[in-house]
Amino acid sequence: MAGTIEVLVPGGEANPGPPLGPELGPTPVNVQDVVQQINDETAAFDGMEVPVTVEYDDDGSFSISVGVPPTAELVKDEAGFETGSGEPQKNFVADLTVEQVKKIAEQKSSDLLSYDSFNAAKEVVGTCTSLGVTIEGNDPREFKERMDDGEYDDVFAE
Repeated sequence: MAGTIEVLVPGGEANPGPPLGPELGPTPVNVQDVVQQINDETAAFDGMEVPVTVEYDDDGSFSISVGVPPTAELVKDEAGFETGSGEPQKNFVADLTVEQVKKIAEQKSSDLLSYDSFNAAKEVVGTCTSLGVTIEGNDPREFKERMDDGEYDDVFAE
């Protein structure tokens, strides 16, 4: 009866209730042990929704793999706001520094399609565009153009 369970849990705050409890209840694993390990491994993503996969065997053993939160969640956490702008082209809700964009790109790099930090940062900038977040006080589309023009090559050098 080995199986896999995939859930989204708040980082560092998983508990035996939904969505984990009902999924783990019928399995042979110790639910408290699973919850504790998930909380230990997701503590760095405090409060953010984190994708978690639990694989278990018939003998009660289990392994946990923790994914990276969605880029939008990382941007919201880094910039300190709850919801994006209803009009992201006109009304901006927050501002990030270039270093914050780089940090988010590094955190998310394993899940992005990019092969390098420069292009990973461009994907983060795209998310900023849809959320209504400026970068260094500039519209994200303008910032992306400045990236393409080489203005930030030194910041995103590998």
